[in-house]
Amino acid sequence: MHAHHHDHSGHDHDLHDHGHHDHGHHGHDHHAHGVAADADRRYLTLALLLLSGYMVLEVVAGILASSLALISDAGHMLTDVAAIALALVAMRLAKRPADGHFTFGFKRAEILSAQANGITLLLLSGWFIIEAVYRLFDPPQVAGRWVFFVALAGIAVNLLAVWIMSKANRRSLNVEGSFQHILTDLYAFVATAVAGAVIWATGWNRVDALAALVVAALMLRAGYGLVRDSGRVFLEAAPRDLHPETIAEAILAMPHVNRLDDLHVWEVTSEMPALSAHVLVSHEVDCHDTRRDIERMLQQRFGITHTTLQTDHCAEGEPAAAPCAFERGHPRHEHA
Repeated sequence: MHAHHHDHSGHDHDLHDHGHHDHGHHGHDHHAHGVAADADRRYLTLALLLLSGYMVLEVVAGILASSLALISDAGHMLTDVAAIALALVAMRLAKRPADGHFTFGFKRAEILSAQANGITLLLLSGWFIIEAVYRLFDPPQVAGRWVFFVALAGIAVNLLAVWIMSKANRRSLNVEGSFQHILTDLYAFVATAVAGAVIWATGWNRVDALAALVVAALMLRAGYGLVRDSGRVFLEAAPRDLHPETIAEAILAMPHVNRLDDLHVWEVTSEMPALSAHVLVSHEVDCHDTRRDIERMLQQRFGITHTTLQTDHCAEGEPAAAPCAFERGHPRHEHA
């Protein structure tokens, strides 16, 4: 198999002029992108300061009121804060240019931080579930009134954080991850406020452990989602909204394309899909013209800007339709 070259200069057709590869597909508007990223960073920093300040207060309140629901809320908030902090670090790393062995730069730092975040959520939720079960059997005295007021204040803080975060770019897996965290926290605070009100009114302390279980369940769900999505990127799966089958059909429907081999579609990081393929074209056409047509189609129809296409001619005299045809269901073009 021929090697794939990202600058498309590895085509072994000496007859063609190699000097006119017009890669319009790498012309992202970096300035606009940079301004948006700076705005995202400001929103994230604001949310980070707000949440981390409140989290410290909540841990103290949880210990004083001996409320597991409040402490588990604070635990969830800790992962919110970590999510945002990691998102900020990942944004900074992603801006670094590619160098040395890191030919993609540090764009996957975002995915790594999303995975770390998901794993933290899963571990913390496990710990809170065990602790809540103990407390169901042997509930301590809980200061319900404190729990209620602290949770109400938490709802206000979270609503403010959700409003700040909704202004940032939700398409980024990290910003989306942080946003989901804060949203889950909002539901968790509602559960805790209800528990506080019930304890305050009736003195039934077990409600605190039940609220902690609700929080833990929300954390499990959010953690699983983050681990699953980041795992897809690490396992080089095609992005959810891009189907390799559909892309293969679109390439094969292009004029003069006779066969497609080794189609790979993957995602370097959020919003950065990439594709590589080996395309065989009719021997009477220019490989590079066809390649440019395919690149244009992939960009316009599927939004794929990072493409590596190797174009070769079908063997002369070979009937174009039969042996040079791409069989549907052929294992070589499928990409997990």
